[in-house]
Amino acid sequence: MSLTSAATLATLDRTGPRRITDLAAVEGVTQPAMTALVRVMEGNGLVERRGDASDKRVTLVCLTEAGASYVRARRQAGVHAFERLISELTGDEVEALVAALPALKHLAELESQDREGPKQ
Repeated sequence: MSLTSAATLATLDRTGPRRITDLAAVEGVTQPAMTALVRVMEGNGLVERRGDASDKRVTLVCLTEAGASYVRARRQAGVHAFERLISELTGDEVEALVAALPALKHLAELESQDREGPKQ
């Protein structure tokens, strides 16, 4: 799976259903590229398109259970990779990481705000 596909699934997991135009803007790709990507992910059963109850002209891209399961599995794999790597650090290095966690969390929040833009 491409990084853009994985990032799009993660965005849908974090923010819920989105318009294709919104997803394209968040992921930094063109609308036609996102449309093609959604078509492939839809064919793989990872996303589905649904009408927007508040605006019948709008179609939203939604994560399926298979898509949500894929996102959870990727996240868990990342957790295991970090656990393994952290276990190889010295005590002082682990303490330095712990001390840096608030700043890292803030950076992640700032990056998330930049990528997601205004919420629907």
